Amino acid sequence: MRYTAFMLRATQHIAVAGGGIFGITAAIALRERGYQVTVFDPGKLPHPLAESTDISKVVRMDYGADEAYLALMEEAMEGWDRYNARWPKPLYHPTGVMFLTRSSMAEGGFELESYRRLVRRGHACERLDEAEIRRRFPAWRGHTDGYFNPTGGYAESGKVVVQLVREAVAAGVVIREDAQVTGIHSEGSKAAGLIVSGEVVKSDHVVVAAGAWTGALLPHLASEFRPVGQPVFHLVPEDPSLFRADRFPVFGADISRTGYYGFPVTEDGIVKIANHGAGRIVDPAGVREVNSAEESALRAFVSETFPDLDGTRLAATRLCVYCDTHDGHFWIARDPDHEGLTVAAGGSGHAFKFAPVLGNLIADAMEGRERPALSRFRHRPGLVSKSEEAARHQG
Repeated sequence: MRYTAFMLRATQHIAVAGGGIFGITAAIALRERGYQVTVFDPGKLPHPLAESTDISKVVRMDYGADEAYLALMEEAMEGWDRYNARWPKPLYHPTGVMFLTRSSMAEGGFELESYRRLVRRGHACERLDEAEIRRRFPAWRGHTDGYFNPTGGYAESGKVVVQLVREAVAAGVVIREDAQVTGIHSEGSKAAGLIVSGEVVKSDHVVVAAGAWTGALLPHLASEFRPVGQPVFHLVPEDPSLFRADRFPVFGADISRTGYYGFPVTEDGIVKIANHGAGRIVDPAGVREVNSAEESALRAFVSETFPDLDGTRLAATRLCVYCDTHDGHFWIARDPDHEGLTVAAGGSGHAFKFAPVLGNLIADAMEGRERPALSRFRHRPGLVSKSEEAARHQG
């Protein structure tokens, strides 16, 4: 279905369900375009269960052979610099990022394909051999190849959401916290508002940016999104100096094989290591606890890779619940079967780094504007057949 552009009137009200990184950036972009915008979230922002919460998220351009994401992240990197320039305190930390492997970077593998494309596009990445890894990054063991990309680092994710909420409020966005959205108010086939804490709140357009709860709010799309839990660990090293950013930048450790990535030590003495792997299907409203198998796997990885973290105390653990699409791409699109509804979800564990460009992508999708990135993030039901979905639930 081809959309006509959404007619802009300052009196039009947009209701946004969810105040995570999709919702709050969308609210700011929509307010900048003249709409009246209200964000509804079931908790205080940043919501402690949101995917965008925690002390840090990776900001990197490295996307293997996927040049489209690389190009979009080049745009987002400029946005992170703008954030830092206007915020009272920088919340994006350009430590650089590195991706290392235990054997030579392989043809067709994530690391070599990332390195080649970055260099081809003019980025000053450094190839690292085993001797250089040991010299510059003394906490590491067993990795013999890889590269360092000086462009990238991490963002203090929870604090970023707080700052964006402040900007939204200053721009005139209404934020309603502790507002439980339980459904879409429909008039015929049109989404005409939200059901919030038992009341109908009418609007001219609805943006659902509810993360792992998207399927619950939109039953007709429930099979397209999976709430997947991924373990996060906060470790306390005995010698923090080994894990300073200059000696221990943001990393991926044979990430296609292990799933492990991590961050330099914080001012509070925390080294965060997390896993971006297969994960496990969870109830987003259920108990979120790292299990013993996930902790044992982390301990084995640390013992093999960072001996100075072996046996160190865990200050905290967290199960980060992704809203995964079946192809790993975002879902940012108007719903052709429900007038007045735009879906902005499917972060799939890699959306936060795009914060500076997400809001305008969502606003463009709502207004029916054409952008190359939006063709990838289009409305695309049927990624998994009914039989496959049934088998997955049985498994």
